[in-house]
This record gives sequence, C-alpha cells and structure tokens, in this order.
Amino acid sequence: MEYISTSALANELDIKSNDLFDKLKKLGWIERKNDKWVLTDIGKQKGGQTRNNPKFGEFVVWPENISLEGGKQKDKPKLLNATAIGKHFDISSQRLNLILSEFGWIEKDLAGWTITKLGKTVGGRQFEHETSGGSYVLWPDNILQNKSLVGVFNVTATEKEAPKQVVTTPQQQTQTLSITSNNFREKFEAKHRTKDGHFVRSRAEVIIDDTLYDYGLVHAYEKKVPIEEELYTDFYLPNGKVYIEFWGMENDPKYLERKKIKLEIYKKYDLKLIELYDNDISNLDDHLPKKLLKYGIKVY
Repeated sequence: MEYISTSALANELDIKSNDLFDKLKKLGWIERKNDKWVLTDIGKQKGGQTRNNPKFGEFVVWPENISLEGGKQKDKPKLLNATAIGKHFDISSQRLNLILSEFGWIEKDLAGWTITKLGKTVGGRQFEHETSGGSYVLWPDNILQNKSLVGVFNVTATEKEAPKQVVTTPQQQTQTLSITSNNFREKFEAKHRTKDGHFVRSRAEVIIDDTLYDYGLVHAYEKKVPIEEELYTDFYLPNGKVYIEFWGMENDPKYLERKKIKLEIYKKYDLKLIELYDNDISNLDDHLPKKLLKYGIKVY
C-alpha cells in the first residue's frame, strides 16, 4: 500500500491544501492539537496513518487511492517506479532518475526524490516510504511512450500526422511554433563553430556558448525541452535546470510571434528562463553572471 501526504492528496484532487484540511476536519478524520493536525479514530479507520520526517516532524498520510466519499478506495491506476521504467529501457534505476532529473521532472531531496511542477504535467506522483519516510516518485505506464524519454534512447516514437497548413489559432500554437522553428533552422544554418565544438547559428550565439564554456558550465545547444509541445531552447544548463534564450531579431514580426509563443510555454511550465538581447552581448560578462546568480549559479 502506498501512502501520500495530505498536501500531495490535495494536488491529486486539484484543490487547495487548506481546503482539504478543512474538509477532512469536517469529516472528522483529523483534528487540530497543539498547532498540529492529528488523526482521529475515524481517520485511522479510513486508512490514515502518521509518519515522522526528520525535517518536518510528524505528519498525516493517506492511502494514495483513497476516496473522500466514505473513505472507500478507488480503482488504483497502474503506476511504475524507476526500477520498472529502467528495466524497460535497459538501464539502472539510478541512471533513469538522473535522466528524469535532467529533464526537470524530479529533484533530489535529503531523503529521496521529489516531484516538480513539470514532472506533474506528465503524470508523476510523489509518495513516502511507509517505513523510512523517504520520498519517491511513481509514473503512469504511458511514460514508456513519452516522446522526450523515448528520444533519449533513440527509439522511434509514434509518428504524428504532418500539419497540412500553417495555422494561427490559440489552440494550434504548438503546431505553429514547430513550423516556424523548422523554417528558422532552414534559413539560418548552424555553421559557426564554438570553443567546445558546438555549431551555432550566429556570432552572438558563439559569444554566449564560449562564455558558458569559459565559466566552466556544462551546457547543451538547441536542446528539446521535455514537454508535450515541440520546443527547442537555445541553451540549457543541467546544473540548475536553467534555459537560456537569445532574442536577436526583434524587428521581425514572424520572429516576435514565435518569441511570444515560446515565452507562453516557458511560463506555462514555470521553467527557469534567462533572456538575452543584443545589448547584453557586447558586455556579456557584466550581464550574464547576474542573471545566472538569480538561479543560484555563481561563476565568479
């Protein structure tokens, strides 16, 4: 039996944590004592248990498939742990978790792995070990077909029907971004070589890439962002999970529309984004370190 905290249960039910605590109190499952929520006898009968975390102290957990309607358990969806997913791709669970961490789907904690906002968008769910209290994440079985994950292992993903025309409705912005991105890559060939061997599309990107190299920061160029939308970032820093976009064509209407769509996607997934402009490039050593420090990356 897997257990989740009350806050995690609130996330599953898509309600605010405070509202769920109030509801559980009205149901008589928990009560407030000494500024802490504690289980009642009814709460224990419904399956609630108590855990103790070295950092946060004592807290209440619930069966992950519990229903608030009489406390009856719902049909449990099929969830996979890192070991099962790793076995499918023929890698260890440790390696699989590192990949998921690089995607920004999970983060290392003192006592295990915790889910991120981005990880929740692909169905990840966080749990606590019944005995140790450590945290871990389970994933829906459709994660095995996730394009971003499958792409890491060079496995052919399910092909999607090619768009027949360029559309601009809000519902089809993802398709539009994919089309404009492809046109952009065709128009601006990656032919400028950087110090670390990357081939980029402009002299400004050479300066950015070389600066990251000089700072000793591991980085990727034009990395696909692990989300449903087809989005490639200019630069990605695994240390800190920070994305960098250079906006270099501010006078081009089509480019500005592409920029708008990309920014909306970054905001949707609450991704860490650094934006650079032409006026930043001439004095990049003055501007970039400050922007990196905002996300805890110190270069001096």
